[in-house]
Amino acid sequence: MEEMALTIKGTQQGILLRPLSASWTDVLQALDNALRDAETFFRGGRVILDMGDQELTRENLSMLRDVLDRYEMELWAVLGEHENTVRTARSFGLRTRLPGEAAPKEQSTPALPEANALLVQRTLRSGQSLKYPGHVILIGDVNPGAEIIAGGHIIVWGRMRGLAHAGALGDEQAIICALELTPAQLRIAGHFGRPPEGRRRKLLPETARISEGNIVVEPWSTRE
Repeated sequence: MEEMALTIKGTQQGILLRPLSASWTDVLQALDNALRDAETFFRGGRVILDMGDQELTRENLSMLRDVLDRYEMELWAVLGEHENTVRTARSFGLRTRLPGEAAPKEQSTPALPEANALLVQRTLRSGQSLKYPGHVILIGDVNPGAEIIAGGHIIVWGRMRGLAHAGALGDEQAIICALELTPAQLRIAGHFGRPPEGRRRKLLPETARISEGNIVVEPWSTRE
């Protein structure tokens, strides 16, 4: 199984990138692939790069900025424990700590906020779009021609009849739930799906998730 080169996650303060590969070329290629797959979601976003204990060189930072510029994304902060990483980031005028974060202690890793949830009470009509890097909870309907794109889960307390894309940051554990799940298209991470033909007349709350590489739809139940 091919190892991941980086992880991408939505946080309260921006899109968090964590390189996992020692090859910067592999990291940038994986990033470009992810941004291309969900371009409309990422475009214009603010990026936080967490290097951990890896060194970030000026050349690597410049190459990263070139990729982000193609998608109109801003590199806002660089976090890391390596002295050269901090020095490089500051030479480019970038933050090395997040607002409200205490000065890092020795041998400590900066704490980052996890993806949170956006609660919206409205009906999305044709042509309207709701995008958020965390989870999305909508109290209302999603009409045909409307869409929800979320970095995490999507929960619709109403009818989902438009496009739903959960896990847009690559999270294959994300789910889509709705009281009436009859979407034009379902997407979780990089997987696509459509509701089966000949659906029953009596519509029940349902959940869509990835199972064995495919999107499956099953009754929405709180019981395991």
